[in-house]
Amino acid sequence: MSKAPIIDGIMKYISEKNSLFCTPGHKGGRGFSNSKMGKKLYENIIKMDLTEVDGLDNLHAPVGIIKEAEDRLRDLYGSKKSYFLVNGSTSGNLAMIFSCFNEGDKIIVERNCHRSIFNGIILRKLNPIYVKNYFDKNINASLSIDEEYFLKVIQENKDAKGIILTYPNYYGVCSDLKNIIKVAKKYKMKVLVDSAHGAHFGISEGLPQSAVKLGADMVVMSSHKTLPSFTQTAYLHLCGDIEESKVDFYVSSFLSTSPSYMLMSSMDYARNYLEDRGKRDYDNLVELCIKYSKKISKINGLHVLNSEDLSINGKRLEFDATRFVINVEDGCSGFKLYEYLKENNIQPEMCDDRNVVLICSPFDGELQLQNLYKTLKNCNIIKINDNKNQFMNLPDIPEIRFAPYEVLNLKSEKVKIEDSLGKAVKKELVPYPPGIPIIMPGEIINQEIIDCIINFIKAGITVLGIENQGRDTIIEVVSEN
Repeated sequence: MSKAPIIDGIMKYISEKNSLFCTPGHKGGRGFSNSKMGKKLYENIIKMDLTEVDGLDNLHAPVGIIKEAEDRLRDLYGSKKSYFLVNGSTSGNLAMIFSCFNEGDKIIVERNCHRSIFNGIILRKLNPIYVKNYFDKNINASLSIDEEYFLKVIQENKDAKGIILTYPNYYGVCSDLKNIIKVAKKYKMKVLVDSAHGAHFGISEGLPQSAVKLGADMVVMSSHKTLPSFTQTAYLHLCGDIEESKVDFYVSSFLSTSPSYMLMSSMDYARNYLEDRGKRDYDNLVELCIKYSKKISKINGLHVLNSEDLSINGKRLEFDATRFVINVEDGCSGFKLYEYLKENNIQPEMCDDRNVVLICSPFDGELQLQNLYKTLKNCNIIKINDNKNQFMNLPDIPEIRFAPYEVLNLKSEKVKIEDSLGKAVKKELVPYPPGIPIIMPGEIINQEIIDCIINFIKAGITVLGIENQGRDTIIEVVSEN
């Protein structure tokens, strides 16, 4: 019998998972079922698979319906110009970097950035100064940048051309972006923000403010992560004093020449939804999430993080209230709680060894949250016990021998981890979770990094970039011959 593995696999998955606390934000199509516009999109989506025919428009040179839609997007967020991205936030991050920086520029970069940022740094041949994220031992997770340390880095690198930040991070935690931008402007540094998880920010007073309104020069948002929009869709906002024609060129360069009208239609709908019902629905969602956060936190062994749990050097951090970060007590495993939820047909977004992250959107109503609460309440704490659970800190940022782009053209060799001391690594090594690089290309392996990798392996955490994990661990390094 002829089969279609992807279709069959998806159908099996959606028949089993009735609660999706993960991306995309439309939550299995529920985001299109509660309005006339959404139903129109849902019922005609296959017919919308069109190309740039007469009567429509061209994303690479919009003058008609696409231009009108992007202008409405601009007006909603308050940017100078906004773009639809059909290649996701990755294309937006690359367009931002190429539009704002030239080869050889020094930039300050948050270490906890998406891999597309690091790829853009390599492709544009930039010289990065990395800023380590603050790791909270109480919840065993990375919160945000240490602002005092970050401002010190700015003072020591006043010749940097710009700063790249993530706002918020995967845990929904936000840095004090307003203050960082204020300091950056003092030294004429451009501020680029990967706000992939913040497309809904600013629509409700119960949420953090949008990076656009806080004064960033360019901002990327993944509309699909929190809004009713299809996977692979994103917005790019131009806000600062950057040459528009240059941004137009790079946006076009990093987008497909055959952009999908299905994707663009969903982005236009997400914007329409925010204008029409966004404030009311997000006000209600925030209230609902706070209510169930408190209920879940009363369950033995579990605590849902809130803004009172999140501070660095005594300064409170803003937090996305629509994100459940369920922290398990010492001796319990976030991995095991994640598996328990999946076994009960609830799909979280991600987990680490002490936390499970679930993303809510306005299309998760009381029914879904009630089901989540009941499922967690029925969890036997013994099922998620794990004596291997331990605190995992990341090492300090190591010394740089080569710029990341230089490493690309250098010969490499593979060595055992014990023979890697003092060598420059060829590619990044990333424990997942938390997904923050231990070491980046061109940086020098020291004993602290070797010990850290060994500890992650012993804890059963995957370290991306190494071979033979758990036996004769192999690392690819720059050849000295």
